[in-house]
Amino acid sequence: MQMTEIPFGTTDWSVVERVEHKGETGLAYWRTRNFGIIRVRMIEYTPGYLADHWCEKGHILLCLEGELHTELQDGRTFVLKPGQSYQVADIAEPHRSSTKVGAKLFIVD
Repeated sequence: MQMTEIPFGTTDWSVVERVEHKGETGLAYWRTRNFGIIRVRMIEYTPGYLADHWCEKGHILLCLEGELHTELQDGRTFVLKPGQSYQVADIAEPHRSSTKVGAKLFIVD
């Protein structure tokens, strides 16, 4: 990833439009900013959320609140708690997210 032509700036996430995305179960609320080809998101998953797809997009993801379960298509699973992160490349390892208790995430992709 090369970050170019992005002037210094700040983001007040509370004023970024919140968009609802339905999961297989539960809801995800995305607040998204785009900086050229870089997408930055603050996401909140409701308790009981399960993604409705296997994602192949690369991410750097930081868990801010709650607990995030990430399942890889090969069967491995990982649990993130606040202060933990993961990173995965584009088209490297399909993954999907779920949470029993809800989660708040900061994602760069």
